[in-house]
Amino acid sequence: MFLSFRGEDTRKGFTGHLHAALSGDGFRAFLDDNELKRAEFIKTQLEQAIDGSMISIIVFSKRYADSSWCLDELVKIMECRERQQVFPLFYNVDASDVRKQTGSFAQAFEKHEAGICEGKHEKEKVQRWRNALTQAADLCGEDLKNADG
Repeated sequence: MFLSFRGEDTRKGFTGHLHAALSGDGFRAFLDDNELKRAEFIKTQLEQAIDGSMISIIVFSKRYADSSWCLDELVKIMECRERQQVFPLFYNVDASDVRKQTGSFAQAFEKHEAGICEGKHEKEKVQRWRNALTQAADLCGEDLKNADG
């Protein structure tokens, strides 16, 4: 099982608790290490973990789309959805914001698209991110508004 999430948003809260609960019930859930250095071999390890999973859980949060790493994971997950179950969780965000890239997702993409001018992201990559968000938000998922209280 692979958990895709924005660490700054949910690692020490919801996603950490989800991982502990899944592990406690005997599920082997991949949770990237907070200490991982951002290098190409880490990206390869993450892609292999996604490829080898039968289930992927995507925890969409307000700053999920700020991370190009999260978006790259999402593209890989959506490429693998024919052979694995994919469950989106909308943690204090609206599925429509994910689907249409509005709200905090629009703000994130403004930053990513500004990076295109600086050569940081190719237009095709940004479009793949947008498509993956739309596809994932169209899947049957769970709305977790006010999940912390």
